[in-house]
Amino acid sequence: MPAHPTRIPGRHGADITRARKAAAPIRRWIKGPSEPSADEWQAIGESLLHGDAPMDRLIEWMLENGLARTKPLYDRAVNEGIAALNDPPQPLLQFFNQVEATPAWFMPSLADQGARACGLSGMTGMRVLRDLGLLAGYQASAINRTLVLTGSLEKSAQRRIAETTKWWIDCTRPGGMLPGAPGYRSTLQVRLIHGLIRHRVAAMQDWDASYYGVPINQGDMHVTYLAFSSIFLLGQRLLGVPLSLSEGAAITHLWRYIAWLMGVEACWLHADENQARRALYHNLLSQPSADESSRQLGMALINEPLQRHYSNLPWLRGHLNKAIHLSIARSFINRDGRQALGLPRGILPWYPLLSAPLRFAWHTVLRGLPYGREFLIQRGLRQQEAYLQTLFGKKHPTLTDMAAPTQP
Repeated sequence: MPAHPTRIPGRHGADITRARKAAAPIRRWIKGPSEPSADEWQAIGESLLHGDAPMDRLIEWMLENGLARTKPLYDRAVNEGIAALNDPPQPLLQFFNQVEATPAWFMPSLADQGARACGLSGMTGMRVLRDLGLLAGYQASAINRTLVLTGSLEKSAQRRIAETTKWWIDCTRPGGMLPGAPGYRSTLQVRLIHGLIRHRVAAMQDWDASYYGVPINQGDMHVTYLAFSSIFLLGQRLLGVPLSLSEGAAITHLWRYIAWLMGVEACWLHADENQARRALYHNLLSQPSADESSRQLGMALINEPLQRHYSNLPWLRGHLNKAIHLSIARSFINRDGRQALGLPRGILPWYPLLSAPLRFAWHTVLRGLPYGREFLIQRGLRQQEAYLQTLFGKKHPTLTDMAAPTQP
């Protein structure tokens, strides 16, 4: 890969005034000091210069020896463990020895509690991820740049939602992150995809390393992981799901491990919710303004509910879901952000206002009854699985298939 630029990339804090305004809702939920210190701010800037070193080294070896020969070895190690390979090549052995050396802080039982807690909210959690994670995240134009250069900007918004949701569901099923389980395998396949994209985009003439840093860098992986954990928790509570502190801690622990397996460095992994919120706020301050890619991605996502594979009443359900998503976006994305994303004017925040009190009451009553919490978990897990079917239709591609690019 090309040499890293020697100075902090120009995107870091390029529009701090706008970023501070956009990040204000997160700041309100931080306990204690919220602003980054000089050292913390410098570290965020430097994180844009670093990719995923273990995977990047492995990618170099895989490309030198041909993906047709090396990727089946990678896939087998992902599915069965490195011990399943007789005399594995040294680069593959080194990578998987690191991957399979579970960090000392990881507690499988707590991660399993986090997975079950992810099911509590059912479809509400899915809407939070889509509207407050993905849609709001499109304002981060520097992250979008990789999509532009790889041609993924034109990719179906419905397909992008479906693939991300499949990975999320793989990771958040009870036991899903155990070695060889669907979430574990999916995460390592996504990590490979990211490594291949990073190698490809970094070599493009149109990639401005002095401004963007390294493609799919530590800073951008960090904020993406926080969207799936910190924003996921905060958004659910705002929509009336009364997650307890222990449930929040369990979900935070689960996503700390998922991010570690994805290649996020230890210094960017967070053990508690408040620490994660503070880090999210700092990262958002670093992000530059939205651009045309933000608008293209946002407008494509507006009509995504109309493209789902509903089992009945497709027109009615499509337009109802579109209105729900727009209402959630209206409630939690500020006016400048909505304009940058191309969202229509005149949207009312009717859905959160009407549904959050009822949802809070429903969850509170049920959780006070014997087996009520378990009922919510099982019901929510089923809703999330059904949502995946609605997104994909009859065909569910595997992430292994998605991670099989042709040899450059």
